[in-house]
Amino acid sequence: MTQTTVTTSDLPAFAGRHIGPDEAEVSAMLETIGLGSLDELTQTAVPSAIRATEAMTVEAAESEAAVVAELRGLAARNTVRTSMIGLGYYGTLTPAVIQRNVLENPAWYTAYTPYQPEISQGRLEALLNFQTVVSDLTGLTTSGASLLDEATAAAEAMTLMRRSSKAPADAVLLVDESVFPQTLAVMQTRALPLGIEIVAADLTGVTTTEELRTASGDRDVFGVVVQYPDLHGRLRDHRALAEAAHGTGALVTAAADLMALTLATAPGEWGADIAVGTTQRFGVPMGFGGPHAGYMSVRAGLERTLPGRLVGVSVDAVGAPAYRLALQTREQHIRREKATSNICTAQVLLAVMASMYAVYHGPLGLRAIALRIHGHATALADALRSGGLDVHEGAFFDTLSVGVPGRADEVVAAALAEGTNVWRHDGDTVILSVDETTTLDEVAGVARAFGVPVPSRIDVAEPVWGDALRRTSDYLTHPVFSSHHSETSMLRYLRRLSDRDFALDRGMIPLGSCTMKLNATTEMLAITWPEFAGLHPFAPLDQTEGIRSLVSELEQWLCDITGYDAVSLQPNAGSQGEFAGLLAIAAYHRSRGDDARNICLIPASAHGTNAASAVMAGMKVVVVKTDVITGNVDMDDLKAKVEEHRTDLAAIMVTYPSTHGVFEDTITDLCAMVHDAGGQVYVDGANLNALVGLAQPGRFGADVSHLNLHKTFCIPHGGGGPGVGPVALREHLAPFLPNHPLDPEAGPETGVGPVSAAPYGSAGILPISWAYVRLMGAAGLRRATEVAVLNANYVAARLRDHYPVLYSGEGGLVAHECILDVRPLTKETGVTVDDIAKRLIDYGFHAPTMSFPVAGTLMVEPTESEDKLELDRFCDAMIAIREEIAAVGATGNADTSVLRGAPHTALSLAGDWTVDYTREEAAFPKGVDPLAKYWPPVRRIDGAYGDRHLVCSCPPPEAFED
Repeated sequence: MTQTTVTTSDLPAFAGRHIGPDEAEVSAMLETIGLGSLDELTQTAVPSAIRATEAMTVEAAESEAAVVAELRGLAARNTVRTSMIGLGYYGTLTPAVIQRNVLENPAWYTAYTPYQPEISQGRLEALLNFQTVVSDLTGLTTSGASLLDEATAAAEAMTLMRRSSKAPADAVLLVDESVFPQTLAVMQTRALPLGIEIVAADLTGVTTTEELRTASGDRDVFGVVVQYPDLHGRLRDHRALAEAAHGTGALVTAAADLMALTLATAPGEWGADIAVGTTQRFGVPMGFGGPHAGYMSVRAGLERTLPGRLVGVSVDAVGAPAYRLALQTREQHIRREKATSNICTAQVLLAVMASMYAVYHGPLGLRAIALRIHGHATALADALRSGGLDVHEGAFFDTLSVGVPGRADEVVAAALAEGTNVWRHDGDTVILSVDETTTLDEVAGVARAFGVPVPSRIDVAEPVWGDALRRTSDYLTHPVFSSHHSETSMLRYLRRLSDRDFALDRGMIPLGSCTMKLNATTEMLAITWPEFAGLHPFAPLDQTEGIRSLVSELEQWLCDITGYDAVSLQPNAGSQGEFAGLLAIAAYHRSRGDDARNICLIPASAHGTNAASAVMAGMKVVVVKTDVITGNVDMDDLKAKVEEHRTDLAAIMVTYPSTHGVFEDTITDLCAMVHDAGGQVYVDGANLNALVGLAQPGRFGADVSHLNLHKTFCIPHGGGGPGVGPVALREHLAPFLPNHPLDPEAGPETGVGPVSAAPYGSAGILPISWAYVRLMGAAGLRRATEVAVLNANYVAARLRDHYPVLYSGEGGLVAHECILDVRPLTKETGVTVDDIAKRLIDYGFHAPTMSFPVAGTLMVEPTESEDKLELDRFCDAMIAIREEIAAVGATGNADTSVLRGAPHTALSLAGDWTVDYTREEAAFPKGVDPLAKYWPPVRRIDGAYGDRHLVCSCPPPEAFED
């Protein structure tokens, strides 16, 4: 029979600390809604046809201390050896001031994506620093604000080159065979559904257009990708290759190591059009593969084709410089199936860490680190050569490829006995990379493993490279990179930046569809433990038993929660989970000989990444109407579209509860209709926070979902990343999960290939969600969902008389979020959603989601973390703003109103006051506690100015002078 609401006696103690409202508050909110119990609420709101009939089996731990002890036990099953595996992952020293004050600081990790730039100036400045670091080091004019990892950045470069090149439609991508294997594999996964052919070849010595064409198999080429330095450590001069590629109309991408670029010629200086890579070795632990901030930078002329986010400099209402997201930000929401990427997140928290690593060390400090790394590599190379071993000739930075005919396994084992992991490339070759953490003793141990004389010292000297390879240009010349090298200065800089932001540690962030809930400190503890943080993603299996056990348990729990049969945690963003799920559907149809099934039905209200992901997976999007009154999927139009595409229907993508925040009672009919036509049902898991414990997509008709661990399962948003977007699916799709060429345990042999660089994606933050589920258990998880639904309905009930709630379901109830319709007020008074959003800053709130999924509306999702006091504070602020709107309606002049003037800075109060409202009305509206006042650092920002005058690196200090 159907479950009923759990009682508080059934709940683990932690649930009371995670869930905001206590029993008395729950009762009071239910009374406001007009219902008698949480059970009555969920029985009314959730359609009977989808309600879970079996309880989840996830057991709660006894206490937070018990969970920490369990995590200690899992950590103890990992063995952290010195890693010289390399392949894009290196040991690094995270400055303690950055670890404590960024990675472990809720002011940074609980922030949301900076879509409200006036209250995001701190992290936007940090991201602008990041862009400057990448642009300076790569020698290319414009860098984005981070991508997901190196391999997916290379895949994004592939599609950027394809749409920017004038080469014929059947031209190929030419990839040097010495790129990292995971990078090539991810590009191949992305290329297949897009019909792009990749040719991997040895590009050593290719210097003419004729040689380029020969390498490509006598095919036209639209793009060339090289690793710099390459897999074997070789630092090659690619000038002639780039010139030859440009001569054929192709573009050139360099997958470049930023640390090496402090010493080596920048890619932009030898002809690369695009550079991609990772900033992991800039102070971000390996974490068994992630999260790390990938990067992309481009030459002039390509900046408007960059995928992902770009921070630019604009001005505010009084002309002061201010930062904002620029250009194509969230382009998939605007362009949908015409979007050029499905990326809608970044790796902001990790990009901030990497940028602060560069700020802390400065250009001279980074160069000193690089010289030290190179000195260790040189000492080891000299020792190996003195012992008669074959080490590749030519320039190198930190990586050596050593020929040991027939002895590779023996050397790897000997190095392990010395406490170091090196990489077995093949039976005759061992590759090893030194890094910032490498010591003389470790170099000596590796030398013993190879059976060569042990170096007695490390000499730090300029590289002995040819002039073409030695960097002569300056970098990081902006004063920020020479101003904060003491811990005192760095600490204060980080504090100043965080004070400019509004994050969850200050107050509620009621963003619809984004689920900004508490990230409990206990959940965060383990991510910096060296047993998790210090693991290389390609370390031997027997050294990673603990993290693999954690991954397995979390996958099983997610199956139990969702009703699916299999899960992959490899996708490191929700968009990547969407892509992986659609690849599985496409592969399933192909396995059955249904190659013609390529139509993906998507409701008009869907999140923009749905359509973008479908196109990336090789499908054609057909839009299904949504009812203008209810917001639900138009079942008549769906039936017509299903019949029209019965023979070529691949899938439908729907969000449940709907993007409009409603439990649609037609979901089971929808699933049956699509299945009857031979299609598969993809349920977007963005709104899973309304389902956990109440309904299971895998049981009510869905075939596949992606889940957002950074929403429902407490991984922090970090200012716009990291995220984890696992894909969960039914048994018949399980053979088509992602896999990985370097880890046979990371997916089925029949899988679709990797979608992320690392076998388990951002594995370093999985302990957060593992701890959350273990702390809450089945009863706590269900209670969290019930209260999330309660909180949303309480907000809707309190605000309904002031702002119409656009959509609702049975009994006038919403799911876990509600949409407030501002359009009638805008028509009547001229006050817009933007005015309300900026005025909320004066009241001490982050705004709800603006104009999504319906233009001119605000979508509110309070989550279960917020107690009644905070909910009332928000509702009171919204009601007070409604009164201010009424006053505008009476005067008829929105342009001079306190709403249009918002937000108000402290500085604005000190200057000339020429408006009709008072300073007190501006800064201390009704209900604002003067002792808790949040002061925005800038006035309202002019976004259009920033796009017209594009500046995407650190502006000179003079720009901020009066």
